[in-house]
Amino acid sequence: MAASLDDNLDLNNQDYYSLLNVRKEATLEELKASYRRLCMLYHPDKHRDPELKSQAEQLFNQVHQAYEVLSDEHSRAIYDIFGQKGLEVEGWEVVERKRTPAEIREEYERLQREREERRLQQRTNPKGTISVGVDATDLFDRYEEDFEEMPGGGFPHIEINKMHISQSIEAPLTNSDTAVLSGSLSTHNGNGGGNINMTIRRVMSAKGWGEVEFGAGDILGPLFGLKVFRNITPRCFLTAQGSLQFSPRGLRPSCSLMTARHLDQNTMGYLQWRWGHNSAMTTSLVRDTKSSHFTLALQLGVPHSYLMMSYQYKFQDEDETKVKGSVKTGWFGTVVEYGAERKISRHSVLSATVSVGVPQGVTLKIKLSRASQTYLFPVHLTDQLLPSAVFYATVGPLLVYMAIHRLIIIPYTHAQKEEELELQRKSSATDIAKKKQEAESAVSTRAHMHECHCVVCIILYCPGLIILNAWYGKFVSDTSQKQEKAKVIDVTVPLQCLVKDSKLILTESSKAGLPGFYDPCVGEEKSLKLLYQFRGVMHQVISADTDPLRIPKQSHRIESES
Repeated sequence: MAASLDDNLDLNNQDYYSLLNVRKEATLEELKASYRRLCMLYHPDKHRDPELKSQAEQLFNQVHQAYEVLSDEHSRAIYDIFGQKGLEVEGWEVVERKRTPAEIREEYERLQREREERRLQQRTNPKGTISVGVDATDLFDRYEEDFEEMPGGGFPHIEINKMHISQSIEAPLTNSDTAVLSGSLSTHNGNGGGNINMTIRRVMSAKGWGEVEFGAGDILGPLFGLKVFRNITPRCFLTAQGSLQFSPRGLRPSCSLMTARHLDQNTMGYLQWRWGHNSAMTTSLVRDTKSSHFTLALQLGVPHSYLMMSYQYKFQDEDETKVKGSVKTGWFGTVVEYGAERKISRHSVLSATVSVGVPQGVTLKIKLSRASQTYLFPVHLTDQLLPSAVFYATVGPLLVYMAIHRLIIIPYTHAQKEEELELQRKSSATDIAKKKQEAESAVSTRAHMHECHCVVCIILYCPGLIILNAWYGKFVSDTSQKQEKAKVIDVTVPLQCLVKDSKLILTESSKAGLPGFYDPCVGEEKSLKLLYQFRGVMHQVISADTDPLRIPKQSHRIESES
């Protein structure tokens, strides 16, 4: 909810069409006519009072800026597609002016990428993984006679038997060169080691990149590697990798080659060959759609060959819930996995997977991803296929998640949204106050002309159009006057000054962008209520915010009571 507010509210983004009161399809002649009329109203030389002159100069500059953008075909095309933010992107001045909207959009994306690249030069991209392996086999694979002899009542023994920690950071050197520093530490049953790697990656063109890797560790020794990626065709790419490992047992070379091809819009085919410590040939088919993800893979190699199939269903809900299942069988046995994944906050995703295999046993895998950090907790429950272990591995995490979700996650996310909404309200209040001040300035510069106009109309008994009262905002009801006053502003003077030749024409743009207007109720539905006189007859009309309006009209006439 907070995110949607942030996306939709851009109070600083002035609507140039509303400011000039023209249609989005307005011709150059219509723009000139509206611009000249507003310049006459807001010209600073018409005011002797220093404060009014300063306010008029500010409004005059806004009108001039709007006209400068909309009168230029190139700037207008950019503004129509991206708004004011598109005009602020550096580099438009060197772009060819005669371009189609599609070409402008492509050029905008290119300039945005270049700006992002410049920003990346001053940032790192940290990524990390922490894995903690838990041995809980005593919960199910226990012998009663052994527990009777143990002190402390014979409670099951649960221990952490392995850990793995890895971290990497990126340091952009130039627009095409990036350095990556990574390291890892692992331990298993009291034995462990670590390594550190440095990688230099260069983007050689839009079709390919290459990287050189240097590494060192306390077990395997120094490492030198080379990796190259290349787009062969728009639908096919190739990756080649080779490395030399200097181990205590001698030099251990290895290499791999992978090619992939887009079979259709949602399907990819992969073919990989590896030679070295674990030589194998693998082929896989991956289909990814909006609602599902399917993978079919076959590997033939030493020491493992297997056939694997997995399927994931994606629910189209706010929490991005996914359920998944897979079957993998080979020389090592057969493993069946099933689980679920759900987004628990804006940057956090929680998943749980139950792995049941022969001879591997039953394992519960819990994974928490927050931003670029990943936390893994594989809990090994039993070495055998026990129905009780499968049941508790399935039901236990579900009950714990429901309790945590209700008692912790929901209150936390609710408090977080309330805090974001409060910040949004404060920010909106500041912007609304600024808009209100600008609107009051526009009204004050026009008030004198409006009063003179009304006096002339009264003296000459002018039968033309006179705006008697006008309100803009959210009308709650006819009886709730207090709420109406809090959400409605008086726009009589600004509208009277827009009357020309006894006619008032407003376009389909939001009325909040008109001179002398501002949005009194951000994010809510608004309307414009008018009470006007034409040829001595009273008229009244209520128009939605983005509906075009043209007065006078016979249908607006108020029938007199007999």
